[in-house]
Amino acid sequence: MSCRRTATRTPCAASSRRPPGTTPISLASWHYSEVRLPCRWSFARLAQAVERLAAGLVASGIGRGDRVALHLRNGPEIAVACLACFRIGAIAAPLNVRLKQAELDDVLRRLRPAVYIGQQELYRHVVAVDRSILPLHARFLADAAGDATARPWTDLHAAPEAGGLPHAAAPDAPILLLMTSGTTGYPKFVAHSLRTLTEIADRTVHLGLRAGQVHAFFLPMAHMSGLAVFLAGIRLGGRLVLCDAGDPDSILDQVERHRCDCMAALPATMALLMQSQRRQPRDVSSLRVCLTAGDACPPGQQEAFQALFGLPLLSFWASTEAVGSLAPGLRPGAVSRVVPGAEIRIVDDHGNDVPPGMQGEMLLRGPNVMLGYWQRPGVVSGLENGWYRSGDQMRLDAGGNAWFVARLKELIVRGGSNIAPAEVERAILAHPAARDAGVVGVPDPVLGQRVVAFVQLAEAGDDVLPDIRRSLSTQLADYKLPDRLFRIDSIPRTPIGKVDRQRLLALAADWL
Repeated sequence: MSCRRTATRTPCAASSRRPPGTTPISLASWHYSEVRLPCRWSFARLAQAVERLAAGLVASGIGRGDRVALHLRNGPEIAVACLACFRIGAIAAPLNVRLKQAELDDVLRRLRPAVYIGQQELYRHVVAVDRSILPLHARFLADAAGDATARPWTDLHAAPEAGGLPHAAAPDAPILLLMTSGTTGYPKFVAHSLRTLTEIADRTVHLGLRAGQVHAFFLPMAHMSGLAVFLAGIRLGGRLVLCDAGDPDSILDQVERHRCDCMAALPATMALLMQSQRRQPRDVSSLRVCLTAGDACPPGQQEAFQALFGLPLLSFWASTEAVGSLAPGLRPGAVSRVVPGAEIRIVDDHGNDVPPGMQGEMLLRGPNVMLGYWQRPGVVSGLENGWYRSGDQMRLDAGGNAWFVARLKELIVRGGSNIAPAEVERAILAHPAARDAGVVGVPDPVLGQRVVAFVQLAEAGDDVLPDIRRSLSTQLADYKLPDRLFRIDSIPRTPIGKVDRQRLLALAADWL
C-alpha cells in the first residue's frame, strides 16, 4: 500500500524564521541549569559566536565538504560549532559522547576530519588516536587551555571580515553526518543537507512545537532527536533550558523552575521521569507537549503518564534517516500519522505494495529524508529512487495511520512463524513485577530459532518468574512464548536507549 500526503506550502529557505513582531533576543536563549555555570544565550549572541567560529574555520582552510568532528556534550559549544559548519558548507560530524577509544579510533579513521573539537573529559579517549588520522594541529578543546596535543578552540575563532562571510553551503550537499547505533556492525553515517534539515525543523509543528515555547532540553545534539528540537527552537523561535539527561530529578526541577511547556525523551527516560515524579511531585502544570520516539512505548506507559502529569504522552515513529515523516497518532499505542509532504509505502518481501491492514516493510520518501549514507568524500548512497527502507515492519490502515509491528532484522523465526520481540516484551511488561524486558532469538537446530527473554524485576527474587510465564500464556500464542526466561539486573541498552540485542544474544550464549 502506498500513501502520499501533499503539502500546501512551498519549501522554506534555509535562513531562520521568527514570529512577526519579535526580535531574536526576546525569544531565544540557551539557559543552563546546574549542568555548568548558569548563563543565558540570545539569538544575537549565538549568531555572533557562529560568525566568529565560521570565520576562524575559513581562515584555517576549512570549507565545503571538510569534516569537522564535534566531540561535545550538550551546550552552547556544540550549537555554535554545528551552525558554523552549516554556515560555511563544512560537514558537522557530532560524535557520540559514550564511545570509547577503540570505537572512536574507527570512527575517526573513516571520517578523516579536518578538525576535531572536543572537551577535556572526552578527549582522553581520543588523545592516543594515530596522528596520521588526526594531526595535532587539527585538535582543539572547547573547555581547556590546551596542552601539548591539543589547542584551545579560541585559536579557531576570528573576527569576520567586513561584509561578512559568503554562504558557501549548497542546499543539497551534505552538511551533517550522524551515526546510527551500529548494533549490527560498524555504524553508518547518515548524511543530511541544509534542505533536509530545514524541512525537518519546519515539520516539528506537526509534533505540537510552536513559537515561544520553553523546552526542557536534554536530548543529545549528537543524535537527530536533540538536533531536531534545537533547530526547531531556532527556526520557530523559543527557549531551551539545558538539563542534565542523567538526572531525572534535576530535569523535573527545571521544568518547575522555568515553567517549561515542552519536553521530549525516549520511552526509557520518560519511565525514569515518572518514577521521579511519583517520589517527589513537582508543579509540572506548565507542560503542554510531551513527546516520545525512538522506541516503542511499553504498554500502559502513555495512560500512566497522563494520569501522573495531566497531559498525553505523544508517541510516534522516527529515525535518524527520516525524522519528520510521521507524527503522533490520535490514540495511544504504536501508531503514527503520516504528515503532509511525506510519501509512504508498505511492501512485501518482493517490493510489491500490500493492501491496507497488511503488514510489510515501511518505505519513506520526501524532502526531509536523508541524502543517503556517507561512504567517503563525494560518495553518498543507500536510497532507491529516493525511497528509504526503514527496516521496520508496519501496517497502514485505511485512515492513513501507520502502526508499528516490529523491526524486520529483529524478527524471530521459530518453526516458520514470525515473532516480534517487541510484542513479547510488551506482554512481559504488562506484569506489575516486570520493570524492563528484552527478547532475542537464539539458534535452534530443529526450529531455526528459539525465544529467550530477559526480565528486570521491580523487586529482587526469582520466584515471580513462573507467575510472569503464566501471565504470558494468557496473552500470547504458544509459539510466541519464551523457551527460557532469565532474571537480569538491568536490560542493556544502546547509546540511544534501545534494547541492545547483541549483548543479550551474547548473554544467552553464555547462560544456555
